[in-house]
Amino acid sequence: MSLLRGAFTVGLWTMVSRVLGFARDMVIARAIGTGWVADAWAVAFRFPNLFRRLFGEGALNSAFVPMYAKRLEGEGKGAADRLAEEIQSVVLPILMAFSALAMMAMPWIMQVYAPGFVDEPEKLSLASDMTVIAFPYLLFMSLVALYSGVLNTHGRYASAAAAQSLLNISLLGAALIAQFTLHPAPGDRIWGFALAWGCVVAGALQFLFLVFMLARGGIHLRLRWPRLSPDARRIFVLMVPGIIAGGVSQISIFVATIVATLQDGAPAILYFADRIYQFPLGIVGTAMGIVLLPTLARHLRGGREDLALYWQNRGVELAMLLTLPAAVALLVISVPISIALFEGGAFDRASSEAVGHVLIAFGAGLPAFILVKVLQPAFFAREDTATPMRFAVATLIVDVALAVGLFFALGRDVMGIAIGTAAAAWLNVMLLVRALHARGHFSMDARTLDRLWRIALASLVMGAALYGLMQLVGGWLDQGTVKKFAALGALCFGGLIVYAAAVIALKGATLAELKDQFRRERAQTTKPTGV
Repeated sequence: MSLLRGAFTVGLWTMVSRVLGFARDMVIARAIGTGWVADAWAVAFRFPNLFRRLFGEGALNSAFVPMYAKRLEGEGKGAADRLAEEIQSVVLPILMAFSALAMMAMPWIMQVYAPGFVDEPEKLSLASDMTVIAFPYLLFMSLVALYSGVLNTHGRYASAAAAQSLLNISLLGAALIAQFTLHPAPGDRIWGFALAWGCVVAGALQFLFLVFMLARGGIHLRLRWPRLSPDARRIFVLMVPGIIAGGVSQISIFVATIVATLQDGAPAILYFADRIYQFPLGIVGTAMGIVLLPTLARHLRGGREDLALYWQNRGVELAMLLTLPAAVALLVISVPISIALFEGGAFDRASSEAVGHVLIAFGAGLPAFILVKVLQPAFFAREDTATPMRFAVATLIVDVALAVGLFFALGRDVMGIAIGTAAAAWLNVMLLVRALHARGHFSMDARTLDRLWRIALASLVMGAALYGLMQLVGGWLDQGTVKKFAALGALCFGGLIVYAAAVIALKGATLAELKDQFRRERAQTTKPTGV
């Protein structure tokens, strides 16, 4: 499957998940606003989600997928599936033990993770209880990450990507069930418990769905007695730096949440801002990272270094084609986006503006967040997780120093955290590019360099159009829900039309190339044409 087709498949299903996520967060925002229950929920949901992304998506993908692709390319499906079974047999008991210990120690862990809650016993207790309920989500999702890696390496991107939607469906369902059966008041703690249980159910549903999809594809991963084989040992050695390298953004959010607990309402503001900027990050960044890793790994295992370099360039080009306009949009219309999506009920205009201002900082860092996901697979595909780990540690130190310093320098303003995170992401990009270039593993070809300035110019044209359009529809944001969504729709679709016209007129992309690359890759030994 071509890079564009694979990225489109993952991105489309991710977009479905994100749209459902916005529906979910609109319900949550109106139910709990940015009060003490919202703060507790933001912390509780972040905790198992962090470890899921570190141990599951981050570490397992970076270490497991290249070795699975190597087995599949060199020894066939049977040998590759045996490797997956070996990893499953070792991961399962480790995660079960880790989850049990974490759940038992949660009251003490929460005092470290949320120090700002210590003086508010009710908030601290609620956050701890919700985290314990939601924590089994980690166990399910780590297995989901393993199964997703198997499916993605076989080019079955749709199944793993579609599973993401089940989390948002489950949480939305939990909130609606609570509303229609228990009728809790806005800000009631019942909302938090309903969401925590919805999180566990979501993990179980995603796990069962992927087991079914593996079986449909003729892949049956049996349960084995745990055995630390040489290959399994190698994967776990690679996982240690991969946990940091693949999850630096999650670690920074984890630290940011700790700092944010020192100011009432800050964890919730950070949570809702994160939900918005994660929309383009999830659609573009996650999709590109998921598709690039097995693509590069297969070419490198086959000795096709030139094709690996070619697809790395196309990955950067495609990522920026989709990311730069999104970043400009966040810089120009962040507050209107927040107002349209979340404002109402317990979520007031002050909350909308606070979330919007944080989004501006995240928007400035969005291209960097996505470039990290595009560049790291070049290391992971070569079974090098140590180099990205070193860079991740360096950028994490910078991130924490800036986030904490700016948070207090700006009067405990959560925007300082976002600025620090964005700046650190750009540092990470510079370090990754420098290392790849020095090793001869990556350099931008003439086509990519030519396309990037055209894409950037088209994005600026779109930004100017958005600013002008805001003057026309901005008043609708104060005229009820229907008018708010009409304003947001006008801004989004208007900006999209202007950008598409500008990028084609400036030759940042051509329809013929996009169409050509959407088709399946016909040959593995020659360079395809197009994006």
